[in-house]
Amino acid sequence: MKFRFEHNNINVLNLEKSLDFYREALGLVEVKRHVQAEGEFILVYLGDGVTQHSLELTWLRDRTEAYNLGENEFHIAFRVDDFEAAYEHHKRMGCICYENREMGIYFINDPDNYWLEILPTR
Repeated sequence: MKFRFEHNNINVLNLEKSLDFYREALGLVEVKRHVQAEGEFILVYLGDGVTQHSLELTWLRDRTEAYNLGENEFHIAFRVDDFEAAYEHHKRMGCICYENREMGIYFINDPDNYWLEILPTR
């Protein structure tokens, strides 16, 4: 048996706000959408245009309160070809939530406070 990564999922409160954020902050674009027949939920898959891996955003119609992310010890990591330009872009967006200059990385947070790690190319 051989397994491969397919996608990661996060739940979001405001789908349009999240789609705008992921497009502006990381250049992710919608590659697939599933709307449940009664409108109870919508699944939107975002892709980077390079890999087959996708990020699934789940919006639940009846959800009104913020998700409990605990201590937010999990994250999704992205490599970027121009680290300094990405850093300046995220700084202008006001979404940098943590920096580790010693390791040469930083984190941004999305509208639901999920942390996203930004890494330079190797």
